[in-house]
Amino acid sequence: MGGNGLAERFIDAAIGLLARVREEESESIAAAGKLIADAFTAGGRVFAFGAGHSSLPAQDVVYRAGGLAVMNLLTVPGTTGVDVRPAPLGSALERVAGLASAVLDTGPARAGDVLVVISLSGRNALPVEMASRARDLGLKVVGVTSVAYAEGTAPRNASGTFLRDHCDVVVDSKIAVGDAELTADGIDAPFAPASTVVTSAIMQSIVATAAGELAARGLTPPLLRSGNVDGGHEWNARVMEEYADRILYR
Repeated sequence: MGGNGLAERFIDAAIGLLARVREEESESIAAAGKLIADAFTAGGRVFAFGAGHSSLPAQDVVYRAGGLAVMNLLTVPGTTGVDVRPAPLGSALERVAGLASAVLDTGPARAGDVLVVISLSGRNALPVEMASRARDLGLKVVGVTSVAYAEGTAPRNASGTFLRDHCDVVVDSKIAVGDAELTADGIDAPFAPASTVVTSAIMQSIVATAAGELAARGLTPPLLRSGNVDGGHEWNARVMEEYADRILYR
């Protein structure tokens, strides 16, 4: 790589954040993986939720070659991804009280399941209420968030709390407030966010840990294979049939 060096600086920043996660969050990641393995062993289901760009790491572990087939995406209409029009509506919906409870109360999640809630800031009503209501319903909750926001910003929800206050396990992404790793002369705002890179790595680490935990218990992790590998479709069809009661995206 060459040019103005910004690509190298961004990749170095991302590597630095990943190294911090590896060194400082290994116990939390292991605990999150164990919760998923516990739920699977007991016949429970696993869900992942994120709004806006925080939905990308959640989607990254659902119906994914090399991933656990039983990972399900919990969706809230208008907030999953950035395809809603107008785009700012998605951000506005994150601040609507009652929306998360309505989704959980009418959806498939039940006591004994695990819900991973991803929110960079963890300060808006939607992720906070999602975690709080899920625990009320008897789910175990893993929060993947930036603790820096809880220490450097004010809550933006009626409870006055953050996502991290309503979780059984919290994994800190180490992302700084503002989610921009670079500054440069001639560019008047910080740029180059790393939250998706880091949070996706955290999610894959959690899923990998869960698979390893299941194997250590003598259980076969229900993993998917690539459909572009010979026999992959047949393998996946068998896995999906065997665990049909826990795979809700079909």
